[in-house]
Amino acid sequence: MGLQRPPEPFHRLYSAPEPPSPSRGPRVLKLLAVLAAFAVAGAGVFLVVPGRSQSGGGAEDAAAVRPMPADADRTPVRSREFVRTLPSPCGTVSRATVDRTVPKARQRQSGNSTLTTCTYSAEGSPSRWLRVEAHLYAPDNTATPVEDAASHYDERWAQAHDAPPVRTISLRRHRGLGDEAYRWFKADEAGPAVIGQVTARTRNAVLTVSYGEHAPGAAGRREVERACLDRATAVAREVVTALNHF
Repeated sequence: MGLQRPPEPFHRLYSAPEPPSPSRGPRVLKLLAVLAAFAVAGAGVFLVVPGRSQSGGGAEDAAAVRPMPADADRTPVRSREFVRTLPSPCGTVSRATVDRTVPKARQRQSGNSTLTTCTYSAEGSPSRWLRVEAHLYAPDNTATPVEDAASHYDERWAQAHDAPPVRTISLRRHRGLGDEAYRWFKADEAGPAVIGQVTARTRNAVLTVSYGEHAPGAAGRREVERACLDRATAVAREVVTALNHF
């Protein structure tokens, strides 16, 4: 057997991959850059918030794009569901109001976490005086603070109706002060004095403001009725405002 010839080497043909088209590459990069810039700019101007679909379904939520106001307040809103605590007994009425109602008054106060009382009386004369009382049904002490305060208010209203008729000159509900309120004008025969009293409820707190002054007699009581009730109402309005901040 003779020697065989070695097989001839096989030469593989190799072709390099075609380079990308010079016009296509830069165009894609430019398009991506434009889209990225638009997305960054849009994120600073628009806020995506839940909204209703406009396709007619009405029950499905869709994303609605709305502009965010430049002066939007991001401070959390404090809950005003309850009055959490009572202010100091004589801290609900401004000094200017006290001076206008009872000039040169001296004050006495007492109280605890659920009941406070402050009394202002004119120096050297018992003819004018002002008393502010606040009663709190704290949510830490009861599961139904608003309902308990409403029950206490109803009791005060019933007690005013049960007072001897000779002492009551007028007794009416009053709107626009707290959640509910009434004004009571009555006579103290021992004085003789007339008293304008306002009782109001704001959420889980009940307040009573009483203003009294000397009355010359039965004939002069009607003449001072409106003035006494207006003074007591002005003070009660300040007390309600103060309680709503606690």
